[in-house]
Amino acid sequence: MPGLDHRVVLRPLLTVVSASWLYPFKGIYFYATHRAWWPLFGRRLIPLMLVSILVFGFLFTFAYLPQVALLAIFHGPAAFLNATFLVLGEGQVIIALLFEALFVDETLVDVFDAVLIQEGLIDLVEPTRAIDHEAPTPVKMLGKPTISAVYSPFSFRQIFEFTIFLPLNFIPYVGVPAFIVVTGARAGPLAHWRYFKMRSLNKKERNNEIRTRRWKYTWFGSVALLLQLIPVLSMLFLLTSAAGSALWASQIEKTRRELETAPSQPTEVFVEDEAPPPYTDNPL
Repeated sequence: MPGLDHRVVLRPLLTVVSASWLYPFKGIYFYATHRAWWPLFGRRLIPLMLVSILVFGFLFTFAYLPQVALLAIFHGPAAFLNATFLVLGEGQVIIALLFEALFVDETLVDVFDAVLIQEGLIDLVEPTRAIDHEAPTPVKMLGKPTISAVYSPFSFRQIFEFTIFLPLNFIPYVGVPAFIVVTGARAGPLAHWRYFKMRSLNKKERNNEIRTRRWKYTWFGSVALLLQLIPVLSMLFLLTSAAGSALWASQIEKTRRELETAPSQPTEVFVEDEAPPPYTDNPL
């Protein structure tokens, strides 16, 4: 239709495509299609996958059936499903502690920064670490951080809260979804901790950013958590979710810059037309 703004027509489609819950999956696709990022897996992936197998193997061998028996009192046949999520959550707590001990956060920082460079935001990364502009790929461009580089701040408070929320799985039917959403809401904003630090946001500014995207962070965190609850592949999806969070951060940053640089629309001033001269039939 002539005169119809294409942005208005495409807005519903763009809203779906840019939905926050899709970014963990976009991170998977990004990793699958960008071979330059694969070496970041090799540094720690194999040993940590072995650790994951051992942890979940132990829990499902010795802790699964006792928890099924306990949950069966309240849940009946649904006890098998709820006990599965309960054991997966327990394994996630243990693995999170082990991952932190093995310095996985450094790899997440590299993943996040390299994706930002790939998306054309090298100026956002460069103040925080050395950059080799002659390197052939964003991953190889990464030098040593020049200031403290943390992807997501680790604290025992987070582990404690995660553990406290685990009993939600005891609630029939709604317990598992409630556990995923509540923990996702807590974890979602942490995925952009590095982005907030790059922008030098103070606590108040950071909280304002989180508040404006509260539900978006909840859905992102919930989907990322679901992926990380998959046994053995939790480490893989931890890295791909970091790529997804960087893709989302790049979109937020580009939009923010466009709004800041867009020229302000001048205010139209309507001037009332002057009254026409009085009619006269005098030709002279």
